[in-house]
Amino acid sequence: MSSQSDRELPAAPGTAVPAGPAPDPELAVLREQIDAVDRQLFELLNQRAQVVLKVGELKHRTGAPVYRPEREAQILGRLGASTGPLPGAALQSIWREVMSACRALERRLRVAYLGPRGTFSEMALLAHFGHGVEAVACPSIDEVFRSTEAGNTDFGVVPVENSTEGAVNRSLDLMLQTPLSILGETAVDVRHNLMTRSGTRQGITRVCAHPQALAQCAGWLDRNMPGVERVSVSSNAEGARLASLDDKVAGIAAETAAALYSLTIADAGIQDDPSNRTRFLIVGRYRCGPSGADQTSLILSVPDRAGAVHALIEPLARHGVSMKRFESRPARQGSWEYYFYIDLLGHQDDPPVAAALAEIRAHAAFFKVLGSYPRALGAAAQVPPRTRPVSGE
Repeated sequence: MSSQSDRELPAAPGTAVPAGPAPDPELAVLREQIDAVDRQLFELLNQRAQVVLKVGELKHRTGAPVYRPEREAQILGRLGASTGPLPGAALQSIWREVMSACRALERRLRVAYLGPRGTFSEMALLAHFGHGVEAVACPSIDEVFRSTEAGNTDFGVVPVENSTEGAVNRSLDLMLQTPLSILGETAVDVRHNLMTRSGTRQGITRVCAHPQALAQCAGWLDRNMPGVERVSVSSNAEGARLASLDDKVAGIAAETAAALYSLTIADAGIQDDPSNRTRFLIVGRYRCGPSGADQTSLILSVPDRAGAVHALIEPLARHGVSMKRFESRPARQGSWEYYFYIDLLGHQDDPPVAAALAEIRAHAAFFKVLGSYPRALGAAAQVPPRTRPVSGE
């Protein structure tokens, strides 16, 4: 055992701290190279920002929208083909934030989402738009649509389907009624975490979370917290907020909520389905142009006769248009009537898609194109948690 004199003691006040070991000469050279490259990057990023300011002035004169999802999708798509050490997904993540910061120089967009803060909807918003926007939390999906329709926000982000729970019916119902168009999509991996003030399960008597989260973690809770009361609340973030107020309460939420409410994750990834993810739609007040890698969503209904559904979608096969999703939803008016929500590969302005849609429109009892938009890139989005404390917003 070493004595007190053998151990290194803190320097007395006013005395110089001994320098550490001299850096390795080879490492010093490499660091100088990194610094030189960083200086080039700083200069190039500022050059890019100067050009963006000129683009913003031109858009202001012509009335063109600040956000062009098809243009950003084309840039991100090229980055996905990276052959260097950095994987394409990493470059896309970096460049999304670069574009977000530059876009904010033109105008800081306001984007509505299903709040409160710390939800997967907020994660989807940040994954799609980056941090250079003003995120506006709304109390309901209906309010996201109303805010965007009224022009109080520029865009809205709404959940549309979950790989475990299926379609988000309220979003589908509102897409039927809204004048808004779909401008984009993103998917977020749903990773549920048990969080407490102490960072352990000890002494926990209640678990608070959204009903879907409780259902998606039911198996884990049965095995690890039998007999503990499960309380349904309006959102996972609300469950985290309640946990931050009581040592006996645990919340189930995304990692971002733990950072917001000063909680510690006791158990990570407690969802029963490790591949659980939610798809979100971006809605706005104008149409999106072709990006070259697009998807078109539509709603239709068919006449009430045998074989009508098959006959209606037959033009898709004949024109070589692939169908990605086919979802039925009961119509609110009338018994045994259904709307069909369909996702197609391609843009509505692409000749094969346009030809197929024209034939379908002619024979459908109801027909509405919800929008053509760039397909989501790669794997589901992951957004690092914000570590700043929760504010009163």
